[in-house]
Amino acid sequence: MQSDAFRLPDVEALGALRTTHKPRILLLYGSLRDRSYSRFLAQEAERLLQTLGAETRVFDPRGLPLPDGAPDTHEKVQELRELAAWSEGQVWSSPERHGAMSGIMKAQIDWIPLSVGAVRPTQGKTLAIMQVSGGSQSFNAVNQMRVLGRWMRMITIPNQSSVAKAFLEFDDAGRMKPSPYYDRVVDVMEELMKFTLLTRDRAAYLVDRYSERKESAAELSKRVNAREAIGGTSA
Repeated sequence: MQSDAFRLPDVEALGALRTTHKPRILLLYGSLRDRSYSRFLAQEAERLLQTLGAETRVFDPRGLPLPDGAPDTHEKVQELRELAAWSEGQVWSSPERHGAMSGIMKAQIDWIPLSVGAVRPTQGKTLAIMQVSGGSQSFNAVNQMRVLGRWMRMITIPNQSSVAKAFLEFDDAGRMKPSPYYDRVVDVMEELMKFTLLTRDRAAYLVDRYSERKESAAELSKRVNAREAIGGTSA
């Protein structure tokens, strides 16, 4: 990392912000291998995020059941959902397998519901996406994850990382070697932090929808009319 080019987020440049605690970032990775390059990439991203001022959590997918293969009270499912609710931003790091994200990555995303009662665990939260490949550079996994992020109403940042021939890019200790690929990871984490600081106080407003407000108003009117009808009958 080139120290004179590395910048901490400039809060003043982002305008007046209310929240003062560190941005809360959850990192997910999509492999169970002992030498997992998607995990190494997520851990490298975590180090950068902590340097940039974030509070981080990395979810370990070992022991997570397949979607619908266990009740949602399963301890690993509950752990994942609590972390998703805790987070203000997320990082998804997947290997590319058969031209797609891994099943382990998809299973984690599938266990995070779109809504739990009145709480939407992902809506309005920021998202950065990354992938590793065993061969030449590809964007299949990040493209899929970008579609999922939009489906889950997350603010998926424009930048992304795709590391080709990942087995060449990490040393024996699992640390990423200096390279243009590493520089891109720095870029992505820097951008994620900026977007998170910029949007977390405004997330509820940014994802507020006319159609949902209209539906809520209709439901309220229905309840009021029902009460008035009952009152009129009893009178």
